[in-house]
Parts: sequence; structure tokens; C-alpha cells
Amino acid sequence: MKFGLMVSEGPYTHQASDSAYQFAAAALARGHEVQRIFFYHDGVYNATRLTEPPQDDRHVVNRWTALATEHQVDLVVCVAAALRRGIKPEVLAPGFRISGLGQLVDSGIKTDRLITFGD
Repeated sequence: MKFGLMVSEGPYTHQASDSAYQFAAAALARGHEVQRIFFYHDGVYNATRLTEPPQDDRHVVNRWTALATEHQVDLVVCVAAALRRGIKPEVLAPGFRISGLGQLVDSGIKTDRLITFGD
């Protein structure tokens, strides 16, 4: 099965990011495809390389980067939501790219399921 995901909550303020990551990792481990993960609204905070959690905490941004690198998952950050929150291309973590809502629509068309995490 081919999945598209949308994450609309920040990495340390809501369970949505962790749930999306766990879902994606489990789906990939079972042989499914995760075509794209689209970060929208506060979900764009998952993409900033400026995140520095304490050493004993999980590093959500690095998890996404590793997932994208290992499985060639397309990590797309909504341009409008990112700019509203001060996130520009130069602060994106490796593996993330900025694009528009058309990428979310594309996922809805090209995947079997588009699953949202967050409000």
C-alpha cells in the first residue's frame, strides 16, 4: 500500500509528530511505501535544523532526516506555513524541502491513503 502523511503539529508540543513518525517507520518496516510526508501549520517546526533538544530527549528532526535518507521519503514543508513562522530554506534540516499545497494534493491523488496527524 502507498501512503501519504500530513503532519500539522509541532514536534514537542503534541503527540502528532511522534505518531506520524512511528506510523511511517512501521509501514516501511512492513514493506509499504510512504510516498511523501507533508508538514503543514505548526508541523513545519519538525523541519528546522535549529532544534536542539536535551541530550536525554528524542531528536524528532533528526528522526525525520534519517527516515528520509534511509527510505527516500519526500519530506515537504508548506511554503506559506513555513514563512509565517519564520522558517526559510536556509534553516531546513537535511532531507526537507519547501513547496506548496500542490504537493499535498498530489499525495492525495497518487497514494492509496492520505493520513493526517494533528488538528
